[in-house]
This record gives sequence, C-alpha cells and structure tokens, in this order.
Amino acid sequence: MNRHWAQIGERGTIAGMTLMVAIQRHLGRWPFRLVLWPVMLWYFLAHATARQASQSYLQRLYPHLGQRPLVRWWHSYRHFLAFGDALMDKVAAWSGDIADERLTGTGFERFSAAIDGGRGGLILVAHHGNLDVVNALAERHPGLELTVMMHTRNARKFNALLERVTGRPRPHVLEVSEITPATAQALAERIHAGGYVVIAADRLSLSEGRSQCLDFLGDRARFPEGPFWLATLLRCPLYTLACVREDGRFRIDFEALDDTGELPRRQREAWIADAMQRHADHLAERVRRHPLQWFNFYPFWMNDTGYLHDDSP
Repeated sequence: MNRHWAQIGERGTIAGMTLMVAIQRHLGRWPFRLVLWPVMLWYFLAHATARQASQSYLQRLYPHLGQRPLVRWWHSYRHFLAFGDALMDKVAAWSGDIADERLTGTGFERFSAAIDGGRGGLILVAHHGNLDVVNALAERHPGLELTVMMHTRNARKFNALLERVTGRPRPHVLEVSEITPATAQALAERIHAGGYVVIAADRLSLSEGRSQCLDFLGDRARFPEGPFWLATLLRCPLYTLACVREDGRFRIDFEALDDTGELPRRQREAWIADAMQRHADHLAERVRRHPLQWFNFYPFWMNDTGYLHDDSP
C-alpha cells in the first residue's frame, strides 16, 4: 500500500550516522566523501523508489535524459551524493563549524532589517538546499523568538544525532500535525511581538489537508494551502528563505513575498491562489539554478506513477 512521505521512517542507524560524522569531523571532507560514495551508491541501488523519484524530477529539468539511461542514472547518483553532503552540512551548521566567511548572499542584511522593523513574520522555506545553515541568522540575534513548524516524527534518529554530536539544542520546533486554534493564537502573539515562524511550503501534511495544483517545472504538482491560510490568519509579512551551497560557500537569500496585514477577508482565497503560484515560480527558479540540491525524494507531480518513498530526514 502506498504511504505518505511523512509515514516513511529513516534509513540507517544512529551508529552508522555517528561514524560518518566522526570521519568528517576528525579526518576532513575528502575522507568523508570517499566513504560517502559507496554508502550512497548502495542506497541508490537498493532503494528503487527514491531513485525513480530522483530520475522523474531530473527528466523534467533535462528531457534528453529520457533517451540516455546511463547518463540519467549518473545524474541521479550525483543527486544522492548531494543529499549525503547536505546531511553533513547540517551537522556542521549545528556544530558551529561553518565560518562566517563561507556565508554569502543578501540574507543577513535583509533579515536584520526585517527584525529592526519590529513586526515579525511568517517565513516560507522548501526542501531545497540546506536551511540548517541559516541557524547563523538566528544566532546573530540572540533575543529572537523563532518557531519552526515541521514534521519531525520520521526523522527522530537524525535529530537525536544532531543534538548528541553538537551538544546544542535545535530551535523551538512545533509539530505541524499538532496545530490547534490555541496554537495559532500563540503563533499570532509571537509574531506580533516581533518573532518569526518558519514553515515548509512544498510538502503536503500527513493529514493531506487542502492543496492546490500548481504549475511547477513545466508540469502540475500539488502544494499545500496550509502555510498560506496561516499567513492570512496571522496577518503579517510573508517572506521566503533559502540557502544553497555554491563553490564551497553557502548563499543565503531572504526576500519579502507579500504582506497580509491589510488583506480583506473576502479576498483571501484569491490571494492564496495567486501567492501560491508566485511562490512555486520563485522556487522553480531557484531549483533550476541548483538542481541537485532539491531533496524531495517522492512522487511530486500529479502524473508520477506509483508512490515513491521519501527516505530523507
């Protein structure tokens, strides 16, 4: 029976993950990559569902891969390697091992300016690049109230590893499946006090909920309405946040998408439809620039056949 991506558990064990982390931290990046290659090759060959999802995605960006199976498989394997690298970047980010000079982009200045404005806001993110690196943003503002809304139950092993090897707790995480009217009220109070709420806007929740079919990378895909309905309820500025690896550095971008502070109730549905497509277009532009850093390993588009498993934390 097909399962939702959030119901699929992690692959691997804490011991194996810890070993990989130890190799990177004590021996360096290249010894880690030498071990990563066979590990990800095994994963690539053993888990056809994730492999097929990767290839389905890559063929939308590069249609010629459909006629070149070996080239398609090579690109897909590189996609898996990028995912393995991203996991270790998460550990490095939470360990404080990424120097400031490796952080580029306009994100720092724009985020600081938004905080200085005092209004707070809702920040949309996606499973593209490595958002754990932007922990550096919050660390530059120690008094900042930051809440991350995400599904964590299928990533307990990796979350436990992060806290164990870094000795640092993750930010306040709110399970997306546990949102109630009281929770929404608490989020509104946090934002009105100048805090920020971060939520992924590229995966359907476990309960599916309301969604819309949008144009994305030349095809039709379902995106969740939840983050945008939340924006209308919170009546606040709406931002996008992204972080990608570029030439050994991390580019952080923080951009204003809209503001629902004065949005009339009767215009909510029309605004949601428009804002969702604008966000999908913005995400597609980023994905095309950094295609191997897209980490949704499950059937994303409406005409994908079967239900491919997402094995990522």
